[in-house]
Amino acid sequence: MSKIPFTGKSQQNRPQRVVSTDPLAPAQAYNPEHPLMEDPNALAMRLVESEDFVRRNKNVLLGLLAVVVLAVAGGFGYYLWRNSQNEKGQAAMFQAVSYWEADSLQKSLKGDGRNLGLERVVSEYGGSDAGNLASFYAGVAALKQGQYKAAIDYLEDFSADDYLVQARAYSLIGDAHLELNQPKEAADYYNKAANYNANEQFSPAYLLKEGTAREVAKDYAGAITAYDKILTAYPAAAEANEAKQYKARAEGLNGK
Repeated sequence: MSKIPFTGKSQQNRPQRVVSTDPLAPAQAYNPEHPLMEDPNALAMRLVESEDFVRRNKNVLLGLLAVVVLAVAGGFGYYLWRNSQNEKGQAAMFQAVSYWEADSLQKSLKGDGRNLGLERVVSEYGGSDAGNLASFYAGVAALKQGQYKAAIDYLEDFSADDYLVQARAYSLIGDAHLELNQPKEAADYYNKAANYNANEQFSPAYLLKEGTAREVAKDYAGAITAYDKILTAYPAAAEANEAKQYKARAEGLNGK
C-alpha cells in the first residue's frame, strides 16, 4: 500500500480524537491551537519559505548587517577618539589655566607662544570635556577683559551637571548682558541661575540680581515678583532685608 502524504485537506479539517486517562470518560474532539507543532509538513513548508525569503533578500539583509556592524564600530571608535581628545585637551589647557589663576588673562586666552591658550583649546578640543571646561574659563576671562559678546558665546557653549557651576555660568551670562545694556536678557539669565537646582545658599543672590535688572528694564512687576520670592522662599537669607527694601521701592515705581 502506498503511503498517503499528509495534506491540509486530508487532516486539518478532520477532528482528532484525544484519548483520556480516564477510560470511562468520553473521548473529545481536538483541534490543535498550534498546527506547526502538530504538522511536520507545515513546519517544513514554513522553513522553506524562510530560506526562500533569505535567498531573495540576501543583499538587503547583508546591507542591514553591514550598517549595524559599522554603527557599532563607529560608536566604539568615537568613544576612543573622544577619550583621547579629552586627555590631549586636559594637557593642553594646563598652562592656560595656570595663567588664568594668576590673572594673566591675555596669556590665558591667547597662549604664550609655546602653550595653547584657552581660545585654541576650545576650538581644537570643543567636543571633549576639556574643551567644555575651557569654554567656562575662557568666558570668565573674556568677561573680565570687557569682551562681553565673546564671554556670552563661550559661556553659552558651556554645560555642566554640577548645579553650582552651571548656575554660576548663567549668572555670568547675565552680567555680560547687563554690561551690554541688555537688562531684560540679563534678568532672564539671573532667573535661570536662581531656578537651576534652586537652593538657599545661592538662589537668593541671583534673585536679587534679577530684581535689580528688571528694575533697570522698567519691568517693575517682574522685579516685585523676584524680590517677593526671596521673602517667601528664603526668608532667612542674608538678602531678605535688601529684598524687602527693594520690593517697596519697586512697588512705588510700579504705582506711578
